[in-house]
Amino acid sequence: MRAQTIKIAVAAAVALLFFTFASSMLTPVQASLVGVVALLVVLWTNEGLPLGVVSLLPIVLFPALGILPTKATTVNYAHPIIYLFLGGFMLAIAVEKSGLHTWIADKMLGIFPATARGIIVSLAITSGVMSSILSNTTTTLLLITIALFLSDDPKLKMRFALAIAYGASIGGIITPIGTPPNLILLGIMEEHGMEMIPFFQWMWMVAPLAFVMFVVVSLILSIGVKDVRLQRPAQEQTLTADQKKVLTVLGGLVLVLLVNAPIRPWWDGLGMSEPVILLTAGLLLFAPPFNLLDWEEDRAKVPYRIMFLFGAGFAIAKAFTKTGLADQVAQYLIEYSHLTPLYLLILIAVMITFTTEITSNTALISIMLPVIYAVSEQAGLDTTLLMMVATICASYAFMLPIATPPNAIAMSSGVIRIRTMALYGLVFNIVGITLIVLIAKFFWKPVLG
Repeated sequence: MRAQTIKIAVAAAVALLFFTFASSMLTPVQASLVGVVALLVVLWTNEGLPLGVVSLLPIVLFPALGILPTKATTVNYAHPIIYLFLGGFMLAIAVEKSGLHTWIADKMLGIFPATARGIIVSLAITSGVMSSILSNTTTTLLLITIALFLSDDPKLKMRFALAIAYGASIGGIITPIGTPPNLILLGIMEEHGMEMIPFFQWMWMVAPLAFVMFVVVSLILSIGVKDVRLQRPAQEQTLTADQKKVLTVLGGLVLVLLVNAPIRPWWDGLGMSEPVILLTAGLLLFAPPFNLLDWEEDRAKVPYRIMFLFGAGFAIAKAFTKTGLADQVAQYLIEYSHLTPLYLLILIAVMITFTTEITSNTALISIMLPVIYAVSEQAGLDTTLLMMVATICASYAFMLPIATPPNAIAMSSGVIRIRTMALYGLVFNIVGITLIVLIAKFFWKPVLG
């Protein structure tokens, strides 16, 4: 209890410090918002209070401090993107409950040589592919236990754990539902009436980046590894009835998403809402003929705290806009708008990547996207491109455990030292920034038009 009290006191002190500093430059309401955001970020970081509790604080603090009315705050906790993620959680629970993740992992591992190098490559790619349709947190949790049984060598265990964590972060960007920052970007784009990036256009845009990062991470983690053969855990070769049902739902989901995606000028899509599609897929798991999930049994497995975190993120983004803080910060940042587009991309990529190392990527992207939107709008820059770069960079932070949930899970395995993660992560951060900027400049920009 004493440690928790100290953490809360530290968060309050940091919030007061930020409020005092901001008061000299901003209005009282804007300064209050800065203080609240500082409080939330520190509490998210030091875990002075449970994640879900911290994420609900805006509902209390925003109206109390005159930042946003209660209704304007709480409506963000029912944002359509949250229900998209809820559907994804339901699918993830069914995959885990049926054991399909183990079958999928074993099949994918079987594609590669059963050597240390081959396993590193296969774990990174398996983790990446799974995290593109499940949450990267769930993927890392599901695979880390399998990986740690593949060898008794501590050095190999460390590399296997890093391969899974980094693979999950790399693969999480492949689809819009793979990681929270992606969903926050789509939510903010929808809120501002921007043209949404279709599901499969998103995949086509980021696939080259993910592929190169898979190769780089696998090669670097394989340096100095002896080419010894390893035994994979034995798995059942045939699918159970429940696993076939889950595959049917997943296959149907992919098909509907594919048909729903507009391919202009030939096909305008079905016009269906993607949150509705994902939520429908999740709800089908409770009904005949599937009956894979039971509400009383499985509702506790839904990570509601993550949904509250989403709500807090959207509430912060709304507050930045409504209080004028986004525009005010944009005025301070507008002096950088004279930079060439390439230098501006580099500035944003570096700033987001290394800031994410010390705070939640979800919280950071919730704060920064409204600012980047305001700057780009005032300077007449490519808003979607800059926001896309920031969003991807928020997931490509590899140095510290707090940077992303996969990093934290890998560290919790006990086989990785922070110094080791930081050294590998620094290399991958630099590689990631370089690739993201180049691909954004020469590939994304023409695609987004």
